[in-house]
Amino acid sequence: MTRLSVNINKIATLRNARGGNNPDVLKVALDCERFGAEGITVHPRPDERHIRYRDVIELKKIVTTEFNIEGYPDQRYLQIVGETKPAQATLVPDAPGVITSNKGWDTITHADHLKIIIRQLKNSGCRVSLFVDANPEMVEGAALAGADRIELYTGPYAEEFLKNKEEAIEPYIRAAERARTLGIGVNAGHDLDLNNLRYLKTNIPWLNEVSIGHALICDALYLGLENTIQMYLRELAEV
Repeated sequence: MTRLSVNINKIATLRNARGGNNPDVLKVALDCERFGAEGITVHPRPDERHIRYRDVIELKKIVTTEFNIEGYPDQRYLQIVGETKPAQATLVPDAPGVITSNKGWDTITHADHLKIIIRQLKNSGCRVSLFVDANPEMVEGAALAGADRIELYTGPYAEEFLKNKEEAIEPYIRAAERARTLGIGVNAGHDLDLNNLRYLKTNIPWLNEVSIGHALICDALYLGLENTIQMYLRELAEV
């Protein structure tokens, strides 16, 4: 079974655009769970342009499914994770000002640093996932660094899917198969949507989790949040 974790950053972006508390990030997280989501993902960036530090603290109190906190492992991130102890910490190599994640870790170059961070997070009781490109060498580096899982950066897959889906999926299958032989789990995220999700799941049936935010929230504007979550879950259903 592949879990659907809903990234609620865009809900916080909408709230912050006007001030106040509408939409209510906490209520939306609870509604996502009530509508069938099996996890909640947040990515608290240093400028707090969407999810804020306080949001993470409050979400931890109420989320009953898997809570996943993404971020670059600076001191602020490590403090948030240490305080909230989510089910999963997903490490991304984002520079502070980047708009959205656009590449995976070079797990070879940053091996020593990642080993230290992963050990610290595991001591907090978190499962640790590393955001990586669909490259078996980077997958091997993640395993050597001590990661429990990888999260495949699916931005290139989503872009190539529109041109040639067979070529788009091929490197992801190889990377996921390498992870499976190494005994680490496989997550996926970035630009996944109702058009390309089923094909990814069909070709990597052992996928543990997908984290989806932007496309799901956009779909919810037209289809409604409950209906949209159910549609994404159907795309992940076993066939």
